[in-house]
Amino acid sequence: MYQSFIGLEIHIHLLTKTKVFCGCTAEFGAPPNTHVCPVCLGYPGVLPAANAEAMKMAYIVAKALNCDLSSKCYFDRKHYYYPDMTKNYQISQFHDPVGRNGYFDIDVDGDIKRIRIHDVHLEEDAGKMIHSGRTSLLDYNRAGTSLLEIVTEPDLVTGKDAEAFIREFRRMVRHLGVCDGNMEEGSLRCDANVSINLKGQGLGTKTEVKNVNSARFVRKALEFEIKRQGRVLGKGDKVLQETRLWDSDNNVTASMRTKEKAHDYRYFPEPDMPPFCPDEFFMAEVESRMRELPLAKKQRYLNELQLSVDAAEFLVEDRLFCDLFEETCALGGDPKQVSNWLCGDVQGQLKRAEVELAQSHITAARLNELVQLVDSGVLQRGKAKEVLELVISDDKDPAVIVKEKGFEQVQDDSQLDGWVTQAIDNNPQAVEQIQGGNRKTLSFLVGQVMRFSKGKADPKKVTEKLEQALGL
Repeated sequence: MYQSFIGLEIHIHLLTKTKVFCGCTAEFGAPPNTHVCPVCLGYPGVLPAANAEAMKMAYIVAKALNCDLSSKCYFDRKHYYYPDMTKNYQISQFHDPVGRNGYFDIDVDGDIKRIRIHDVHLEEDAGKMIHSGRTSLLDYNRAGTSLLEIVTEPDLVTGKDAEAFIREFRRMVRHLGVCDGNMEEGSLRCDANVSINLKGQGLGTKTEVKNVNSARFVRKALEFEIKRQGRVLGKGDKVLQETRLWDSDNNVTASMRTKEKAHDYRYFPEPDMPPFCPDEFFMAEVESRMRELPLAKKQRYLNELQLSVDAAEFLVEDRLFCDLFEETCALGGDPKQVSNWLCGDVQGQLKRAEVELAQSHITAARLNELVQLVDSGVLQRGKAKEVLELVISDDKDPAVIVKEKGFEQVQDDSQLDGWVTQAIDNNPQAVEQIQGGNRKTLSFLVGQVMRFSKGKADPKKVTEKLEQALGL
């Protein structure tokens, strides 16, 4: 009966060392109000200056989103009276942003959907308000942090679409190295605009949902809001244009305030900031920092390398795992085999050691060497996990560890044949059972050979020799 329309406003903290218009550090987690100065606090007479790295990152994101890039972008003052900005205005971009008219492809259950991007604009973040009972505290460390806002057109239809967009977008900015995508710390935030209307009647009256700190909660908030608006219209009432907050404890949205319109902010050009005009050198550097985006990489893994969906999803979730995978394959590793190692043993050992891939000592050369040691029969697959654990923690090559620990498998056929003969001679009853058709007993003889060899025999090779000796 009703058709839904969803547009997102995504804010990301850019990974700049300093704030966007001053030299204060942008480090997260410092004591309140210790990373502030007259510029980011808006003292009279101060002059802001644009952060060059923030400008580059803004253009990188806009280019990745297939936007028309601005050859001359301006900054504007966006006015509002709220205690999280001491100067009562925010330096933003309204009339001439970094990029416009782009698009971003997302994968929703195997269906590729193209979402239009309205604009990408750079601005400064506000401070943080902390409410405790009837008291509100203000921390201005975040005020002035480089903030990039991405505004989509209302092309999303369901909460699942929105969740898929946020997850794919977060992968993209992480791969580009412009944002860590941490929604819990607020470095990626999302506001969602949603309206419903009778099919064919166009956009309805929208509400904006704020205070959503995970992709899953965005989906749940939108699903609730679509149903709520449906109930309002079903009773013959009108949906109010307002801002609503998501209450994750009760899984509902609640009214916060009536929604402002653009003219309420009284935008006008920022008089202290000249227009930014990127030159050829600037654009060449932007181009040099572009890379294959996660969705394209995932499609290549599925179609060209024939990886499983789960393996491709796992790899593209983390840029470092992607790089390690591709570097290992470039050294000659089989893509499926390398992906299995990364998705299984490597991920498992990192979790057990409670370290991130970036803090471990594993490299493409070491991973490839470990795989080759197993494939060549030098190292037993079970022992490979122990070697991997030591590679991660001890900063040593796999071959060195194998030699130090005495993990080399016995390759000498005469020695293996001797153990096989001994196992057969010592266990006539087991041999009789096997030759009588009970092949399960064969594993017992394999175990006997492994005991004789102190775990250094290749189980696969031992099995083959036993089958040959017993005429199986």
